[in-house]
Amino acid sequence: MTDKIITEQSGDIARIIFNQPEKRNAVSLEMWQAVEAAVTRFESDDSVRILILSGAGGKAFVSGADISKFESERASEEAVANYNATTKRVYDMIEAFPKPTIAQIDGFCIGGGVALSLSCDIRICGESSNFAIPAAKLGLGYGYQGINRLVNVVGPAFAKEIFFTARRFNAEEARTMGLVNRVVPDDKVGEVADETARMIAANAPMTVGSVKFIVGETLKDESVRDLAECERRVKACFDSKDYVEGRRAFLEKRKPQFVGA
Repeated sequence: MTDKIITEQSGDIARIIFNQPEKRNAVSLEMWQAVEAAVTRFESDDSVRILILSGAGGKAFVSGADISKFESERASEEAVANYNATTKRVYDMIEAFPKPTIAQIDGFCIGGGVALSLSCDIRICGESSNFAIPAAKLGLGYGYQGINRLVNVVGPAFAKEIFFTARRFNAEEARTMGLVNRVVPDDKVGEVADETARMIAANAPMTVGSVKFIVGETLKDESVRDLAECERRVKACFDSKDYVEGRRAFLEKRKPQFVGA
């Protein structure tokens, strides 16, 4: 659909790369639509065990919306509704992606970039990374779900500070808040993201998938949690070939070869 979104797969690790480095990987509607298509494809591909999202150029993950496209993509009420619906679908799809996701954050992570990273399971950034949600400087409304994701990660006090001030936070502040899992040297971000992905991909997919689902359920209101599905997924792990393989590999002192069944 567009060369501004690159998809790759190496073994069981898939990648979606935002490729507009001259604009710090600012995202247009066309790019969001391409990401939606890529996520759909990777979700149905059983050979994919983990998904990494990153930005091209080494200077930015995603720096938010492509403001140069606002007049053509977000000028009217209808256009704004269409844009917001598309981005919401993408964030929701990544959050609900049944396999683990990693945000590899090089440099700037602004606005929609923060929202995108919050939809991922793990966030790894470089020491010079900067984070901000400048909605209050642009007069933008920000919906419940996006704010809720931030609150779930950093808590209400930090969420308010991020939104109220609209200022940039450095990597160490982001780590203190819990906004990122790890801060590493700038030239090691990709390496650490790949290493983490390989570590996860080598583990039992059903166990990893069940934990992702159950953690998601813990964040819901108690009245809508699907505890029966949580239990079903736990039982499926114990009934799986991978459980047999894991036990045998441990006893035989070898690396297990999990198949996800």
